[in-house]
Amino acid sequence: MSQSTALPLVIESDGGESLAERVKEQRGELRAALLEHGALLLRGFPVRDVTAFDAVVRGLSGDPLTYTERSSPRHAIQGQVYTSTDYPPNEEIFLHNENSYQQAWPMALYFYCVQPPLSLGATSLAGTREVLAGLDPAVRDEFTRRDWRVVRNFHPGIGLSWQHVFDTEDRAAVEAYCAANDIEAMWLPGGGLRTTAVRKAVHTHPVSGERVWFNHAAFFHVTTLDEVIRDGLLEMFEEPDLPTNTYFGDGGRIPDDVIAHVRDCYRAATTRFDYRRHDVLVIDNMLTSHGREPFTGSREIAVAMAEPFRP
Repeated sequence: MSQSTALPLVIESDGGESLAERVKEQRGELRAALLEHGALLLRGFPVRDVTAFDAVVRGLSGDPLTYTERSSPRHAIQGQVYTSTDYPPNEEIFLHNENSYQQAWPMALYFYCVQPPLSLGATSLAGTREVLAGLDPAVRDEFTRRDWRVVRNFHPGIGLSWQHVFDTEDRAAVEAYCAANDIEAMWLPGGGLRTTAVRKAVHTHPVSGERVWFNHAAFFHVTTLDEVIRDGLLEMFEEPDLPTNTYFGDGGRIPDDVIAHVRDCYRAATTRFDYRRHDVLVIDNMLTSHGREPFTGSREIAVAMAEPFRP
């Protein structure tokens, strides 16, 4: 199966029809289109509120998931529907696949436009099949052979706390979660925590059988940060103590030019669209990476995750 150039595939309302009813009547066709294209933009349907959005998620993918082992600040709106990442509007969020640093992840992501921004603010998209194809074969093969490693340091008062990320104050509960999910946990002096996990960089999609570039290696690498933020963190911390950083799976340093090449491949594969009110964007999380442009105005995007998958 080859990826279509249409990303996302736009499916528009015939006029006034319920999106929940369209999903009920054409669920098989919609899921086949999602598998082919990697993302669907459902536009012009009267999805008036988060409750209606939740019904669409349940109709196409079943019960939405709780956001666990968090890597970004967001809060619940209703049930398992959350805000998109609560970062300042002037910051770009680089392309990534949701929870690809975890042992398990959602196969489906949903975005619902409550309020479009005045300018920019797109959920940028890049097909992971295209990113993989664009990589230098030597880079692709090295990551395939060595995997990738993510190190997260939770320092009190800096970024997300481990209590927020793991949604508990109980150290024993954190240790149990880490043990069950192939994460090494080390408590640090002063109440901090370091976690280390080794994951695959290249995966096989469980339905299509295609190889995909599915990881957070570029997203979490220190060189992907805004220059001012990166320089400030490097003044505060030695490299092993940075809030997040990535390495090859055996602990070897990933050269900066290799990560720059990976970022270039994401950008070469990137497409965008301007949100309209009540748009619903559906993403196959393994076939399509997503990010966020900076924006102006009041942007409100609700997010839901569904279809848990554990290799």
